[in-house]
Amino acid sequence: MCWNTSSAFTPVGFALRGPKSRKIVWTLGDAARLLMNDWPCDDGEEYMAAVKACVDAITGKIAPEQFREVLLRAADEAGIRTLSLVPQGMGERRPDLPPMVRT
Repeated sequence: MCWNTSSAFTPVGFALRGPKSRKIVWTLGDAARLLMNDWPCDDGEEYMAAVKACVDAITGKIAPEQFREVLLRAADEAGIRTLSLVPQGMGERRPDLPPMVRT
């Protein structure tokens, strides 16, 4: 199992409600903890799809980026704001991303 894999998984930030209001998901393990511990509701169709996709990604049945897309749909369903994060140096490894402005 690949709980802490971060390769090919573009990090995403979540603005949740409550005391633990901001989370950054860097790995599949982070995503699993977010879904199980901090998700505001556990009965949406997209939420259930995200839980299944997380298990599938951890077991290698789908790519982490495929899971990320499902996770973003679940966040939209739950009314959670998200922010895609691009770590420094990611642009060189991911030519499909737009160039970053450097200061």
